[in-house]
Amino acid sequence: MADHRALLTTSRLGVLATLKRDGLPQLSPVTPFYDPDTGTLQVSMTEGRAKTANLRRDPRAAVEVTSADGRAWATAEGPVTLVGPGTDPHGPEVEALVAYYRAAAGEHPDWDEYRATMVADRRVLMTMTVAKVYGESI
Repeated sequence: MADHRALLTTSRLGVLATLKRDGLPQLSPVTPFYDPDTGTLQVSMTEGRAKTANLRRDPRAAVEVTSADGRAWATAEGPVTLVGPGTDPHGPEVEALVAYYRAAAGEHPDWDEYRATMVADRRVLMTMTVAKVYGESI
């Protein structure tokens, strides 16, 4: 399982699975960030999209990542919370997105622009408490 969590930590492209109203999966490409210290996985998404609406209705999800060569994969599952969207560029909803960006990518070249974009785009931060990890390591 340590290899699966290592893959989660290093992968920046994944597929988020949420549940549609009819019970079928909704799959969406995402940029996940897994923090092994907290056991959480975060994804920035937009209000009004299917994945966001699905999670507001049923706050359970899975995220799958694959190694660059396609020979290893890891899936994280767990309950999620959503924060946002925010209306204040310096409000707590946008601060959560700033913290996510810093952890996942480092410093942004223009934080004022980033904050304004998060409000204008109605961004939402999904945080999954990773309850289960499984996959295949080669």
